[in-house]
Amino acid sequence: MGGRNFLQDISAALLLDTMAEGVILVDTAGKIRVWNKAMTEITGYQAEEALDRTTEWLRSAECMGADRIFALFSNTKKGESCINGCECRIIAKSGEKIPVMVNARIMSNEQGKTFGILQTITDFRPVFNLRQEIAAMASRMQSEDGFEGITGKSPQMQRIFRLIALAAESEASVMILGESGTGKELVANAIQQLSNRKTGPFIKVNCGALPETLLESELFGHEKGAFTGAVKKRIGRFEAADKGTIFLDEIADISPAMQVKLLRVLQNGEMQRVGGEIVIKTDVRVIAATNKDLVREVKEGRFREDLYYRLRVFPLVLPALRERTEDIPLLAHYFINRFSARTGRLITGISRDALNKMLAYQWPGNVRELENAIE
Repeated sequence: MGGRNFLQDISAALLLDTMAEGVILVDTAGKIRVWNKAMTEITGYQAEEALDRTTEWLRSAECMGADRIFALFSNTKKGESCINGCECRIIAKSGEKIPVMVNARIMSNEQGKTFGILQTITDFRPVFNLRQEIAAMASRMQSEDGFEGITGKSPQMQRIFRLIALAAESEASVMILGESGTGKELVANAIQQLSNRKTGPFIKVNCGALPETLLESELFGHEKGAFTGAVKKRIGRFEAADKGTIFLDEIADISPAMQVKLLRVLQNGEMQRVGGEIVIKTDVRVIAATNKDLVREVKEGRFREDLYYRLRVFPLVLPALRERTEDIPLLAHYFINRFSARTGRLITGISRDALNKMLAYQWPGNVRELENAIE
């Protein structure tokens, strides 16, 4: 008996084939009578290969809930007529064991006679992969090695790790605040590597290292002949970062004129090269950082308030090293191991006296100063 005979109306068959979920109808003998298009997409088996067969060949050993589904026939007397949310794996034609979510329901005719079990099969691979990513992320967050190259076990750093993960899920502009040497660039790197833009370019610009005239050309590019020395056209960092991320370090050091031009890019995704007239559209996520008190900079008129709020959609404040002294031994050993490997010297640890001095010191240069001291 073919699967189509179980569908009295041909429009019902067409409807089944438009569903994203796989649909199987199994008769009381355990044989497949209906197999929709989505089942073919999930498993690779055509309907002709599946109809009139039992589902034993489809179920892997990990499909522990399958027995519950077929026990429905005997459980109808107990009042059980459906099972929802049964996670298991089915074997595809390729041999891959595919994680799926199965819902099953007893099917009866108008006279109340049971004629089969209808199962809907949801491909759980996206959810399963996401679970694995979350588990790996959680493992990295709890690891002594830290998170995405950032070392720290203190509550303050565990909170930062959670915020990094949240920022990575968003497309919002991120403002990283913290004293010099606290690892703002490492945090920007981690956000980029965990984001949907991780395969795109990641462009870094130190805004405090360039004068205004050079910074404008650096960020937005210039046309040939735009100024003395502009012998050829050059694309800017924003253009180069299209479909990716740009990290603007020391953002508080840019001039008011540059702030206006940067605001335009953030508001409209538009810019012009120096000496050019063509408006260029760009899709760039901005991560900015500064060691200055931006609230004070805004109050004293050195930083535009509208730009401040555009950049500070997702603020992330890094703790100073003196605020997380429990991380100092971990960081010290991390740097000892790194520099020992680099120099070929066998240094296995640090004396208690030296460690106590490190714990008592305030570290105004934060992690960078500790790194230099160990080196």
